[in-house]
Amino acid sequence: MPKIAILDDYANVSLRMADWGSLPEGYETVVFTDNLVEHDALVDRLKDFEIVCAMRERTPFPAEIFQRLPNLKLFVTSGMRNNAVDFPAARACGIPVCGTATSGNTTKEHTWALLMALARQVAHDDRMMREGKWQTRIGVDLKGRTLGVVGLGKLGSQVSEIAKLFGMDVVAWSPNLTEERCAEVGVRKAASKEALLREADIVTLHVVLSDRSRGMIDAAALAEMKPTALLVNTSRGPIVDEDALIDALKNNRIAGAAVDVFEPEPLPADHPIRTLDNILLTPHMGYVTEETYKLFYGEMVEDIKAWHAGELIRVLN
Repeated sequence: MPKIAILDDYANVSLRMADWGSLPEGYETVVFTDNLVEHDALVDRLKDFEIVCAMRERTPFPAEIFQRLPNLKLFVTSGMRNNAVDFPAARACGIPVCGTATSGNTTKEHTWALLMALARQVAHDDRMMREGKWQTRIGVDLKGRTLGVVGLGKLGSQVSEIAKLFGMDVVAWSPNLTEERCAEVGVRKAASKEALLREADIVTLHVVLSDRSRGMIDAAALAEMKPTALLVNTSRGPIVDEDALIDALKNNRIAGAAVDVFEPEPLPADHPIRTLDNILLTPHMGYVTEETYKLFYGEMVEDIKAWHAGELIRVLN
């Protein structure tokens, strides 16, 4: 019977997030808690598996990998989009790719957890309390501040709605943003990226990673921001030039940042961004919740059952 590889389960929770035992008798499930991206090593690991379950974009699957896995019969990804997987190449190899539903709340909530923790110095204060200290910094109010939202799609608009509840003024920009979209969400449209960066007290990024958005927040962009400004990135790491961000934070050209996404991931243990005291870091937790994982892994089991029955569901290629 088929062997199933569950990849990149960093917290080793996949087997208790879904009823894998409900699969037909004989299925063997193997969980990998590390991240393996070197092609030869990945092929060697997966060569005996008929089914691969991938978590988001943690492990890239270009054409070469599919071509070198002749035993692979089904590829399942969490979500209905995965830019790290070559869907046409999988189809050319006769491998169906199936997806799962996603939650619409997790990244919005994590964005606000980071934003509020950064504004109120929560991580710093926690460290100081554990060192026996008391009130070494002060926070800032959100009411009356300007939130700059880069990208006003589903997530950007959700973040904007919450900002208005805090009494914040919201200004938005993206390359194709229209006045009509801003009016629909109830925010102001910035004349340019630079105008938004100059005005905003807090900048939050919600654009999709593409050739156009890669490096969108570079040294020049950071130089436009106020020295008191804060930057939040829960989108994708390469949207921000990490070297430029580190330099800006080291030299106090902006007041702080909260970052959930990096390039590469997982972030190396010795990465210099880990040494800064004016940045709040989380390990790409925007979608990592119990509810979302139950949805992802539960529907992965459904996808495998449907494939076993010869009735593919949620096919992406």
